[in-house]
Amino acid sequence: MDRKIYLCSPHMGGGEMEYVQEAFDSNWVAPPGPNVDGFERELCAATGAKHVAALSFGTVSC
Repeated sequence: MDRKIYLCSPHMGGGEMEYVQEAFDSNWVAPPGPNVDGFERELCAATGAKHVAALSFGTVSC
């Protein structure tokens, strides 16, 4: 069987390059910067969780 089963389909919404450029311009490539901090705060607010940590496995992201 040659059918591929994808873990997740990529989706680009159009604003990604702006965020990538912002990360490079502000030198927030590593460690994670204000965009990740903001995402974690918004995720706490949306879920009611006290704490969250955005993590990346490095080879797969969905």
